[in-house]
Amino acid sequence: MVGIPIVSHVLPSLAVIRELVARGHRVTYANDPAVADLVTGAGAELVPCPSGLPFADNTWPEDPVAVMDLFLSDAVQALPRLRAAYDDDPADLYLYDIGAYAGRALAESQGRPVTQLSPTFVAWEGYGEEVGAHIRRLPGADAHWARFAEWLAGCGAATTDVDAFTGRPARTLALIPRAMQPHAERVDTSTVTYVGPCFDRAADAPEGWARPAGAEKVLLVSLGSAFTRQPEFYRRCLAAYGDLPGWHVVLQIGKYTDPRELGTVPSNVEVHSWVPQRAILDQADAFVTHAGMGGCGEGLLAGVPMIAVPQAAEQFMNADRLVELGVARRIDTADATADALRTALADLTGDAEVARRSARLRAEARAEGGTGRAADLIEEWLS
Repeated sequence: MVGIPIVSHVLPSLAVIRELVARGHRVTYANDPAVADLVTGAGAELVPCPSGLPFADNTWPEDPVAVMDLFLSDAVQALPRLRAAYDDDPADLYLYDIGAYAGRALAESQGRPVTQLSPTFVAWEGYGEEVGAHIRRLPGADAHWARFAEWLAGCGAATTDVDAFTGRPARTLALIPRAMQPHAERVDTSTVTYVGPCFDRAADAPEGWARPAGAEKVLLVSLGSAFTRQPEFYRRCLAAYGDLPGWHVVLQIGKYTDPRELGTVPSNVEVHSWVPQRAILDQADAFVTHAGMGGCGEGLLAGVPMIAVPQAAEQFMNADRLVELGVARRIDTADATADALRTALADLTGDAEVARRSARLRAEARAEGGTGRAADLIEEWLS
């Protein structure tokens, strides 16, 4: 496995890695030492590959072309390190994260089979015209594409066309519910397989969470791992849900917010920098989420209605998709007043149709197979 050290990209694949190790496979995982504990905790051997991405302080540029340049630069510096590790010890099959271009380049240069693991939605038929063409018109895009093409021409990759290399590979394992895929009817399912969110209940058990005695309903509030520097939003959540009759609230504030910034915390609220999200969602009645793909998938898998408060990137599209599915309300951060948050919770949890749709989507997501099916497919490709 070749990955990038962004937690939302590492976590989705860990259960699959753990399952492959349990089945007797030797799994190495090339990634930044910052995620070493996650990698080795799943039973894989860490191949240290320091990354230049701004994952530590989350200082991503706003310009999308500048972001693409960061990922390309990371691939350029990573490939020699990967060759040093794998040229004399090539893998039987390479897995690579969508942001780890060097993984695909390495596999192609060695003539080895390769599969992309996608923790988010994939390109659909017509994506290039509908989305890619807009990106190509942005300032600096031409220079980025030229630099990418030059790298592909000289790095040994078999695929030298930039659009083909970054677009739909020959084989992709999508670790999301198909319900979250935009234009799913236009995705080539001969190359893309949706297995839904992958997790290992046994491995997560030590980090479990117990529903407090007397809690009639449970609400989880989490903006994920990256975009959590939002003390004002958390204060609004406390105003909206603090002391709300019958509700127990779990509030995750991340590592960027000091709990002292929240002021007085009501007795029905517990505050943490990090929580075992899946364990809580399995017992929750509602979920306030930033609509990252991991959170969306876990929310659908748990069958809970969601209040989507998108923060960045594809989260706005994800939030709209949840609304289209009929299981969520979207409230942008600027509009997330205490009254709006409280009203959305009451509307969602009091709507029988939302409950029916949540239950149906939960069943569909679980039927996609998750960790076991992902590991089965990888073993099939290995053989």
